[in-house]
Amino acid sequence: MDDILQPPFDSKIAIAVRDDLATWQRLNVTAFLASGVAAAHPHLIGAPYADADGTAYLPLLGMPVLVFRASVETLGAARERAVRRGLPLAVYTGDMFRTGHDEANRAVVAAVGGAALDLVGLAVHGPRNAVDKVLKGASLHP
Repeated sequence: MDDILQPPFDSKIAIAVRDDLATWQRLNVTAFLASGVAAAHPHLIGAPYADADGTAYLPLLGMPVLVFRASVETLGAARERAVRRGLPLAVYTGDMFRTGHDEANRAVVAAVGGAALDLVGLAVHGPRNAVDKVLKGASLHP
């Protein structure tokens, strides 16, 4: 059996963030969404790191994470395509910037129907071609 963390990768991790966010918001959203992929797919986590001095470091995702930028319309369409394809999806909404903890974040998402979410970012992991189709219209973040 091939190691899924060895290239070439059969799957892809992609995060899309809304193109009108402030830099700090883009970075914050990206970090939160990457943690969602890691939590849902622990098999994507590599081994812990250590430097030559023996200092231990936490493990990271064992494959690249592609970060895209997208308009609010593209994010909504990507969410719909991921849902239709049955791909696991992490979302971050504008309302989550106004909360202070995880329980409140879940509450603001639960209060709105999926099609009406004020998406500022999403993350998806799945087969490469499926993820590419989900993110149609998004461009790699510079």
